[in-house]
Amino acid sequence: MTSPTTARPSELWFTRCPVPTATGIAADRGWLAGEFADDGIAVRSLQDVPRDLAADHHYTHAHPALFREGGNVPALWARAQGEPTRLIGLTWIEERQSVLVRENSGITGSADLRGARLAVPVHGIAIDFWRAMALHGFAGALSAAGLGLGDAHLVEVPGSAHGQWEAELAALARGDVDAVYVKGALAVEAAARSGAVVAVDLDAQPDRRARVNNGTPRPITVHQRLLDEHPDVVDRFLAVLLATADWARGNGDDVARILGAETGAGDAAVAQAYRGVGHTSLGVDLSDERLELLEIQERFLHSQGFLRQRVDVRGWADPEPLRRARALVARRPPY
Repeated sequence: MTSPTTARPSELWFTRCPVPTATGIAADRGWLAGEFADDGIAVRSLQDVPRDLAADHHYTHAHPALFREGGNVPALWARAQGEPTRLIGLTWIEERQSVLVRENSGITGSADLRGARLAVPVHGIAIDFWRAMALHGFAGALSAAGLGLGDAHLVEVPGSAHGQWEAELAALARGDVDAVYVKGALAVEAAARSGAVVAVDLDAQPDRRARVNNGTPRPITVHQRLLDEHPDVVDRFLAVLLATADWARGNGDDVARILGAETGAGDAAVAQAYRGVGHTSLGVDLSDERLELLEIQERFLHSQGFLRQRVDVRGWADPEPLRRARALVARRPPY
């Protein structure tokens, strides 16, 4: 992977998580590659390089020609580590967050989690976003009953390298823990395989703050160097994402197909996990509300020791690329 200089880059890179993202949809449709083809700029995915190198850049965002649309835990962590990234957009997509229990466990709601043994996975990675997701997911579920993490027992479960939540669900089946936090389409399928049932549906909570987690809100970040040296490139990349979100609103069937490929889940699980995606919005903004929700996540991560220093979310955000990208979209024909 080559690094850009002040000359126009020959390559742009993007990375996204296996979840609903405008980046993933735009890549599938060929729109990112098409945007820069006449410039002689190749647009490539980190999935095209060896996994160990890709994973490092996905988490650290150390490559200056990289756009990242993914979980906020690694994004905030990279910023707290001192990487000069900038936040240029946020999305909010409901993605089926729930707390699963054994059938007939007697746990049927948030209040029943008092004193329960909650599975907290532990993975040997630089930033354990799985652990962070579980902790904040349980905190959100407990908050609905006026409880906190201190009102339950946190049980560490060694994470599995073979499938998401498999280790936690196995611990649940054995009776080692009483509850597991899951999210997304693959979680729907894993729950069905394990026979676990939903005790707390976080998507049903009326207060969005109970659902703040790794993907809610989901940031789009770019390296400060690329933004400084080639702001027009950043604007155009972001304009493709905005136009893609507009296209997705009227093309739900195509979006569902793409999400199946992105997540590796079947049609039924995608439909259950991402209700309304494509028919509602993959829209990008930096509204006060979304920034406030990200600030909640930043405070939680710092309080739990995931961030070595605080991140000034509003200072991290740069609204100018989004403003310029919206102006570009307004002048272009829609996809």
